[in-house]
This record gives sequence, C-alpha cells and structure tokens, in this order.
Amino acid sequence: MPPGQQARAQGSQRARAQASAITPGGPGKPGEQPSAAEPAPADKVRALFGGHRLSPGQRRIAQYITDHLTEAAFLSITDLAERVGVSQPSVTRFASSVGFSGYPALREALQPIALSAVAAVPGAREEEDRRNELQAAVDAEIENLEGLRRAFTDTDRVLEVGRDLARSVPLTVLGLRISVSLAEYFAYAAKRIHPDVRLVSRGGSVAYDALLQAREAGGTWVLAFAMPRHSKEMLAAMRAARRAGLRIALITDAGLGPLAAEADVTLTAGTGSRLVFDSYAAPGILSAALLQAMADADPERTQLRLEKYEQAAEQHDFFLDD
Repeated sequence: MPPGQQARAQGSQRARAQASAITPGGPGKPGEQPSAAEPAPADKVRALFGGHRLSPGQRRIAQYITDHLTEAAFLSITDLAERVGVSQPSVTRFASSVGFSGYPALREALQPIALSAVAAVPGAREEEDRRNELQAAVDAEIENLEGLRRAFTDTDRVLEVGRDLARSVPLTVLGLRISVSLAEYFAYAAKRIHPDVRLVSRGGSVAYDALLQAREAGGTWVLAFAMPRHSKEMLAAMRAARRAGLRIALITDAGLGPLAAEADVTLTAGTGSRLVFDSYAAPGILSAALLQAMADADPERTQLRLEKYEQAAEQHDFFLDD
C-alpha cells in the first residue's frame, strides 16, 4: 500500500476507534440529551478560534471546520487542505494562529467535540452507519441547498445583480478550469434572453484580450464563476477585468479570500465535497436564479428573444418530438 494511502487508512481506523470508545463519565441513559448549560459543539469550536486575528484564508479554514465538524476533525492535513482549497502550510499556520503547536494538536482538540456532536443527537451514529457515501454526498448537497434557501429570504441582492448584468451589453461570462461547466451553462441560457453574451473559458492573454474587447464594445459587467480549487489564473483574469474598467459579479463557494476581494458583488453557494470530485447543486440553482433575475429585468426583451428562438428552433427542427 502506498505511504499516503496507508496513512489515510490508519487515520480512518483511529477515527473509528475513537468514535466507538467509551468516554469517561456516568453511564447516563441511551439517547440522553446534554444539559442546557452544555455549550453546543459548534459554539465550542468557535470558542477555540475566537479571540485570534485570522486572515481571510484562515477564516475559510475555520468556517469549513465549524460547518463540517464531525468529518473535519478526523481529516489528515492533506485532506483538509484539499477540501478547503488551500495549501498544507496554510493549515499549519492556521493551527498556530489559533494557539496550537501544529495541526495534530488542533485535531486532537477537535475530535472530542466532534464525538460529542454525534452523541448529542439520538440515533445519529446509527443513522451515520446506515448511510453510504453516495447518500452522505446527497445529504451534504441538501444542506447546501438549505443554506441557499435561507439566503434567498431576501431576494433584493439577486434581483439587483440580475438588472446590472442585463444592462451590460456585451455581458462577459468568465469561468476557468473546473468552473467552465457552470459558466457554459449560464452563457448558453443567457444568450436566449440577452443580445450579446461572451464566454471566456481560457486564461492568460486570451482572457485579457476578450475582457478588453468587451469593455471597448461597451460592456460594464463580468459574471465570474470560481469553484474550488481556486486558481491563480482566475485571480489574474479578475484583476485584468478591473484594470479594463469592468465591474465583477462573482459566484463562488466562499465569501472571503482574494477572489472575493476583487469582486464588486459576491454571491455564495456551497459545493458538495464528499466525493472525489465536487458537485454543484447549489451553485447551479443560484445561476438559474440569476438568469431569472436577468429575464425579469427586461421582460419585453426577454419575451421577444424567446419567441424568436422558438421560431428558429421550429424552422430548423432543433429538437425531437417527445
């Protein structure tokens, strides 16, 4: 077994052993709830991190651990860095910043809190055991969608961004690497309701040329998609857009970090990280909501363009008769 795989297997075995260990204290009753005075596990984690000056990247690590406590407390430094989309040295510096000698010491402090979070919910361990990895991935995406639903309680922000994007002619849609799929979906649909949508899916000088041309043609906004892992070329493209005089609306998984710092508006949606490759249920819904806001911003133009497209589709026989 390769050393890295062996280390991960040993870490998983330790996690299972600790999860099944008998913890000190009285026997209690099965499923007994903690006393009202006992802080919630998430509050205990926040207390560990509170009172320390953290950089935006370190706040991302703290937020991920808080949101995914029962999983994150048993991850190796490599796995945690990959989940958050940061480097391993960044995780080490984070642990030092919150007062620990290193990541192993931080993880050792987090694990009892994580185990108490599982024990606090009657039947939670049994339910966790019954779930397979695919069901766990779906559950994580449901949590992301619930978070997005709460964010949609106030629709003003999405409507405002939709109006701005609808008025930008041309409108540039930027997505690089793994984010290309979301950018392509958005650009494909936006072309049905907007007269000039330009997709930029390559970085470097190609992106710079496209952004500069869009600005010279009268464009005012770029919609950028940035899913983890966040790339340096995306940051460079966003900075090029700003230098060209374009404003940036960013759809991403985190409201903090260097990409968000370059954006005029940041809309966040969590990504699923339980499988080998991330999944994007919540960013997809957020993209569709933003398309709806664009359509609502100019209903007459939307109706006219959709009617013309349907006429073209019928004339050229685009689709099967289902």
